Amino acid sequence: MLAAVTTDDAPPADATPDTASARALRRLRLLLTSWNPHRHPWWLRIGVAVLLTAAATALRVALAPAESGGRFVTLTLAAAVCALYGGFRIGMLSTLLGMVAVNFLLVKPYFSFAISDLHEAFWLNFWHLLTQLVVVGSIALMQRQTRELHATMEQARRSHQRMLDTFENSATGVVHTRPDGRWIRINRSYCELLGYTREELERTNWQQYTHPDDLAADLAQMQRVLRGETDHYTMEKRYFHKRGHIVWVLLSVALIRKADGSPDYEIAVVQDITERKAIEEALRTSERLLSQAQELAQMAGWRYDAARREFTSLGNAHVIMGIPRSVFSDLDMVAATHPNDRERMQQAWADAFRLGRPYDIQYQLNLTGDWRWVSVRAEFERDATGRVTHGLGMLLDITEHKRAELQIQQLNASLEERIRERTQALKAAYDELESYSYAVAHDLRSPLRIINGFAQALKEDNPALPAESHRHLARIREASKKMGELIDGLLKLSQMARGELQRAPVDLSAIATRQLRELAATSPERQVRWSVQPGLVALADEPLIEALLQNLLHNAWKYSAQTERATIQLHMQERDGRREFVVADNGAGFDMARAGKLFQPFQRLHLPQEFAGLGIGLATARRIVLRHGGELRADSAPGQGARFYFTLQPQA
Repeated sequence: MLAAVTTDDAPPADATPDTASARALRRLRLLLTSWNPHRHPWWLRIGVAVLLTAAATALRVALAPAESGGRFVTLTLAAAVCALYGGFRIGMLSTLLGMVAVNFLLVKPYFSFAISDLHEAFWLNFWHLLTQLVVVGSIALMQRQTRELHATMEQARRSHQRMLDTFENSATGVVHTRPDGRWIRINRSYCELLGYTREELERTNWQQYTHPDDLAADLAQMQRVLRGETDHYTMEKRYFHKRGHIVWVLLSVALIRKADGSPDYEIAVVQDITERKAIEEALRTSERLLSQAQELAQMAGWRYDAARREFTSLGNAHVIMGIPRSVFSDLDMVAATHPNDRERMQQAWADAFRLGRPYDIQYQLNLTGDWRWVSVRAEFERDATGRVTHGLGMLLDITEHKRAELQIQQLNASLEERIRERTQALKAAYDELESYSYAVAHDLRSPLRIINGFAQALKEDNPALPAESHRHLARIREASKKMGELIDGLLKLSQMARGELQRAPVDLSAIATRQLRELAATSPERQVRWSVQPGLVALADEPLIEALLQNLLHNAWKYSAQTERATIQLHMQERDGRREFVVADNGAGFDMARAGKLFQPFQRLHLPQEFAGLGIGLATARRIVLRHGGELRADSAPGQGARFYFTLQPQA
């Protein structure tokens, strides 16, 4: 780019002063040179011709007698004025009218068309007509040329204005400079590009806002243009914006020469490419990151040319994968594939080509002298006929992953075998324990019956025993009865973990309603308000659900016995997106600090003298819920009742 600025050429040094008379002459000259006779209607031009001709005739008659010479002087002037005003035809009309008037008024005998000297009249009129043809024709030709000149000048002015408008409103920066470095013209985009006004640019030199690293190259190119080695040059360079940041531009400079070949002026076009440069830098960064990622992940990209049947690795992918060259044929790829995988790979490739199926396959490939597992995915470009033209794919070395997968499969196989062995051993031990528990429970019943029977016999055979002895016998019988109940509880608890679930839709509302009615019938003296939400249905084993509700509702009935206005409810609620059933009462409740023992067999949170029971009911309920894949939890406080929440599989 070049230096100093002037936006318009200076006026000529010999310009005349702009006085009133000069302005009047310019307006008259402009009026005469721009006059167009055809702007006025034909009847008006004819009328003007008639009036001017009549006025010129009257003036001629008034100024001199008929015998004097110069008959056509004033009429010639009138014809010229008519030609200027109305054009060639109107001028000739005035000439003809004048000739008629002269021959009638100024040729003897006057006031008649009886001409005494016909020869003289003929030549007089002939030369006047010929002269007027030349004068009027010259005026008409001058007017036509003047109009054409004005039209050409107007067209040139408009073209010049369009050029200026295009120059000023161009989206790119454009400047015109003289060879000596003076600015001729700067457009708005150039000023906006650098952030300066025109006035500010006039006081600066282009070297001041050019980046130092680009200055020498720009000057060298400019000297080549001035020496005639080239008539233009293009380069990328950096400018310093007024605010201090860097602006990348694409600079194009062309030298315009005069007819003699000497330099006239230069045109410089500056396009802002800062965004493009930022994108290019981002792409280079992405390419570096991608290359690093491929190297770290042992990943290689490739492109396939279907016409040549060649693979070309992208970037340094072949170096990453240890492939000796970057271009190889499809036959080379087939040869490098493991024999066990070759047919499968070729079939997948053919299906992707012909049927358009995704190409996503894992197989073994000999890349670095040993067999490596690779995962290959590809997409294909097709022409208008659907034929594959190119393919773009990615190859990933998954050898370590595959080895780990094989090790996991072997470990899983060994674990499954060990689990089967452990399961069989556990089942055998469980069956043995169950048989032992049943046998122990069955065998314990006989001694208990003997103890209870002999205690009863002692009481009946010895009625005279002291009262203390009778109390001892009663305690023996009560203990044996308690022992029997414990044995029954153990058997019942063990039965809850046996057998296979038979899931079917179970109406919990109907079961709970029936059980609560039975409990109310057994204790008619109690006034218990109970409610069951209708329509509670779940997929479950019905006998187990019967036992579950019996334990929970019996607990609620028992522990609300000392509450004046006892209430028991069964309903369903939403919790964390799951539906759970709730059995609630307002009975004695318990301390949640001791809730860890709540579902353990034979563990009780109340004294025996407060509430009777073995402590087996909630343990049984929990086992039933767990067998259904659900959860049983409790929430309570002393004196505020208890709420038991359990989940089952609801009916869809």
